[in-house]
Amino acid sequence: MRQEPISLVAGRRVPLAPAGDPAFVPLYDDRLRWRVMRARWQVAVRDGLQAHLAGPVERGLLAWWARRWPGAGRLERLGLPRRAVEARLGEALVLHVDPRQLIRSTDWRGYPHRERPSSNHFIWDGDWDLRRGDLRFSSRYRFISDLDEHRHDLRHSERFGALRDRLRDGRPWSSHQQGVMLDSDERILLYLKVYLSFLDDMAARGFDASRGKDELGVAVSREGRLIKINRGLHRLAMAQRLGLPSVPVRVKAVHRDWWHDVTRGSEGGDALDRLRHALQACRPETAPGARDPMAYPEGFTWPRPR
Repeated sequence: MRQEPISLVAGRRVPLAPAGDPAFVPLYDDRLRWRVMRARWQVAVRDGLQAHLAGPVERGLLAWWARRWPGAGRLERLGLPRRAVEARLGEALVLHVDPRQLIRSTDWRGYPHRERPSSNHFIWDGDWDLRRGDLRFSSRYRFISDLDEHRHDLRHSERFGALRDRLRDGRPWSSHQQGVMLDSDERILLYLKVYLSFLDDMAARGFDASRGKDELGVAVSREGRLIKINRGLHRLAMAQRLGLPSVPVRVKAVHRDWWHDVTRGSEGGDALDRLRHALQACRPETAPGARDPMAYPEGFTWPRPR
């Protein structure tokens, strides 16, 4: 959906950043204007190319593969175009999971870029699924927990201290993706209060899949388990902190070994039908991987659900 400028209280109209939320508008600074506009232009160009050029080509390639025409095998070996698979399978790719079970994520540290699967492909090769992070110890979950624990005085939070240190060093934190400039203590506090308001809104209203910019994406491992990929990590951390019973996630990719297991030699549309049915049995991965870059502490305890 196209984002329009948002009016400030003073009556000025400012550009909403690509990853921005209207709640962040009071934190906008004119020094960010060019960077925000450039980011909006880049997103608009990317979305336009996808809608009018890449999208039709990808859907045509998937239709070619589904009809099992010459070259279909090569298209499958290349990984199949992800967005075309998403368009064809639609809500069949959406699963509902316990957020406190969805604790393993892809961890690319030390993984060569040339070996990383492309986000444009639906079928992923490699050992990416054996290298897992633990979201219970992620920066996003620590950030949300920090705010929740210091909600009555955010000046005592770890994040306030870190942002204030940057300010005192003459390096105020800013984000052109969010349209935010934190160049005073008051702005830092307002920024933290906005995130706390997101948490409290989720506690009162539940998880709203339409609220965030990105869906909660997951990939299916070679063992048919769900592993979190990037995007939507703050909202997932909030759902975990609150102990929500369920959140929707969208499958963005599957490991080739699992693809072969569930399709069992079928081709084209038949393979997608088997995939659709097999996805219903997928559950989050909770165990560490054989090639994890680091070990995590044991004995973690979730706070009481709200």
